[in-house]
Amino acid sequence: MSTEIASNPSSAKPDAVTSSASSFDRHFATNHLMGDLKGRSVRGGAVTLTSQAIKFGLQLGSTMVLARLLTPSDFGLIAMVTAIAGFAATFKDAGLSMATVQSETITHDQVSTLFWINVGISAVVMLILAAMAPFIATLYSEQRLTWVTVGVAITSLFGGFTVQHQALLKRQMRFNSLAFIEIVSISVGISVAIILAVLDFGFWSLVGMSAATALANAVMVWVLCDWRPGMPRRGCGAGAMVKFGGGLTVAAFFNHIREQGPFVIIGWTFGPAILAMYEKAYRLLLMPLRQMMPPISSVAIPVLCRVQEHESKFRSIVNKLLFISAFFSIAPATMIVPLAPEIVSFLLGPQWHGAGTIFAFLAPLAATQAISNVMVWCITTQGKSTVLLKFSLINSVIAVTTVAFGACFGIEYAALAFSVGGLLIRTPMLYYFSVKNTPVTWRDLFEHTAPFVIFGTCVAAVGVLLRVNLLGFENRSFAWAFAWTAGSAVCWTSLGLVFRVHEKIIAIITEKSI
Repeated sequence: MSTEIASNPSSAKPDAVTSSASSFDRHFATNHLMGDLKGRSVRGGAVTLTSQAIKFGLQLGSTMVLARLLTPSDFGLIAMVTAIAGFAATFKDAGLSMATVQSETITHDQVSTLFWINVGISAVVMLILAAMAPFIATLYSEQRLTWVTVGVAITSLFGGFTVQHQALLKRQMRFNSLAFIEIVSISVGISVAIILAVLDFGFWSLVGMSAATALANAVMVWVLCDWRPGMPRRGCGAGAMVKFGGGLTVAAFFNHIREQGPFVIIGWTFGPAILAMYEKAYRLLLMPLRQMMPPISSVAIPVLCRVQEHESKFRSIVNKLLFISAFFSIAPATMIVPLAPEIVSFLLGPQWHGAGTIFAFLAPLAATQAISNVMVWCITTQGKSTVLLKFSLINSVIAVTTVAFGACFGIEYAALAFSVGGLLIRTPMLYYFSVKNTPVTWRDLFEHTAPFVIFGTCVAAVGVLLRVNLLGFENRSFAWAFAWTAGSAVCWTSLGLVFRVHEKIIAIITEKSI
């Protein structure tokens, strides 16, 4: 592991650490996990995968319903606020959840101190956001945003009370509890949003969804994790963990600039309705990926943390993750490029027709997101928080610059610039930082991703050419959608069998991989 931080962030412990909460040791010790790490990983992957499928159905269904009950401007107004509010919200975690999960040893006093730091930061974030409400309304020339910002600010307070509890659940690999919490919280939020939308509360329905989800999550976390914080203590060894988390927090802040900065630029340039088109296309595109990666990360990150000192095991796991992630992210991304108008029309309804081209232009970038996530896990679990910070800074600057340039020519060009910038600049840079600072090599990256990148590019190009010549890109045809989906699915399934993707999936949950 890197010498720039301790081999575990909690190693700087005093000679005598108070152990007044020895009854809580079961929340902190991880030795018992190593005896059945493979079995826990397999069961955790199955549970998390099932929960993600349920979450995907809930989120997709709620999107289809709310997109028809509300207007694009309603979604755009909320996106304007959350794009800015999210910058402050990135600090509520302060990177301390990863510090708790990643540490080889940790104490009750340390986690208690981190808990109160998270709560304090969340309170400060809430006050800052509330104070910024008039500024945000003025920036977008939309006075309705003042009270929306205040509502979002109050919601952000709940997060600080759950960071360490959720980290302890992850540390103990309690995937059942984590899955149950997420599903219940999302269900409560969606129910509140639909009820408010039917009662004609407009954009306040979306504020209510966010608040209800956060509150339900906080309640469920405290019910299912019975650890209770003590008072914060000086000299308990939390300082090294805060330093470790600080690097991750700043990196997360810059990552938020990369993702949300374009929303701010587009909202300021084009207004709420056009911003909603971009935001909804972006969210829909990444929705399958964001459902696919958590089951993998919830298993992969704890395992990578446990084997971080064993280079051969680390590389073996990462290589299989790269292979699986490349296949299951590039395949759907290339399939949906020629189907963008049909997908948007089916999921969102006719009033969102303008999002079709944006959806197509953003799709290529989504093809590499899962691979990029794996490389971020490598850097993080190797303790290279400063490396991740450097990349995140460069990444955010390039993302905002490319979108700002593209926005000068129209919303479609802004989406295209963001996508091209990611493919040609940001993603290769991440790979460079990963190879330089982790056991992963260039050969690993090429062998486990290049076949799918090349094949996916060819498939997408053929689909676009066929569509343009047969229909014109904007004309919708569900007969075309069915034919293309069936044809490309056969192609990708055949490629998966040739490269034995199913064997890689089986291998990663066997003793050889763990």
